[in-house]
Amino acid sequence: MKNLLTISALSLLSMKTAAQDGASLSYPDEKHFKNIRQLTFGGDNAEAYFGFDNEHISFQRTAPADGIKCDQIFFGKIPANGEEKFNYQMVSTGKGRTTCAYIMPDKKHVLYASTHLGADTCPPVPDRKVVKKYVWPIYDSYDIFVADLNGKITRQLTKTPGYDGEAVISHDGKKILFTSMRNGDLDLYVMDINGKNVKQITKDLGYDGGAWFSPDDKKIVWRASRPMTPEDVKEYKDLLSQGLVMPTNMEVFVANADGSDIKQVTKLGKANWAPNFTPDGKRIIFASNHEYAKGFPFNIYLVNMDGSGLEKISHDGGFDAFPMFSPDGKKFIFSSNRNNGGTHDTNIFVCDWVD
Repeated sequence: MKNLLTISALSLLSMKTAAQDGASLSYPDEKHFKNIRQLTFGGDNAEAYFGFDNEHISFQRTAPADGIKCDQIFFGKIPANGEEKFNYQMVSTGKGRTTCAYIMPDKKHVLYASTHLGADTCPPVPDRKVVKKYVWPIYDSYDIFVADLNGKITRQLTKTPGYDGEAVISHDGKKILFTSMRNGDLDLYVMDINGKNVKQITKDLGYDGGAWFSPDDKKIVWRASRPMTPEDVKEYKDLLSQGLVMPTNMEVFVANADGSDIKQVTKLGKANWAPNFTPDGKRIIFASNHEYAKGFPFNIYLVNMDGSGLEKISHDGGFDAFPMFSPDGKKFIFSSNRNNGGTHDTNIFVCDWVD
């Protein structure tokens, strides 16, 4: 969804100047955003998630100009004020491709998925001129690891053949929720924080991924494709056999944390994804392109658990996604194309949340 271009020193300087004024980073209709700040400048920065302390975040970053050819995991502390610089450090190995990081409950380690056991180099990306579809790669070399803040891997949590990734941790610090291909389809699983007692919790055909626990850990929310016609089922299975998924038709689902009582929240069409819960656990926040015939831009929306009360909360003309609230509900973080100097750069933004 995001291509990468380098940025000139002049563009970088102009963005840093603009970032000092929070008003210049938001739109008039973005009434929930206050004191918005841009944390990163240049490259492709996404999936920024708060740790348990409300102060630190992990995120993935690609920046060819800095020698980062494909996503690696970074860790940093959110600045306390506008004068303080956002400093961050790589905590992945720098090998292979990584994704979906989450800070561990001890605040000294980071959980993430990586392909580095398959190869030190970045895995090949799909040739869309050949596939002729917008697709995501599902690398079977992805496994889930724990690393310390110096980048040393201290534990490998998954070892089964096929894709394992998109892992998050429950708020009580006891469970990990993740997506796996171990049964031949992309389903959700839970396991203990140490990787033990793995249990499959979704079974319907389609891509189940990007899941999160509710604040009380009693429910989960995720994105899912549900191919229904014989033609759609064949296309899904054919792509999956090539290690690919087509994420252009996904909806948001909720269920109990054990996978029971599954309910479809959105029925909007197109791509509805990157869902998460609001701090009170009563609503869902997610990214979507459903308003746009061409499938772009993506904006962020709020919706009630039953699919009612849809509210558009971001208004950039490019890409707004990966929304997440801090555990205490005071801060809000997301990735966006805004203020990128006319490039395709995606950066991380944080703000105070106003109900």
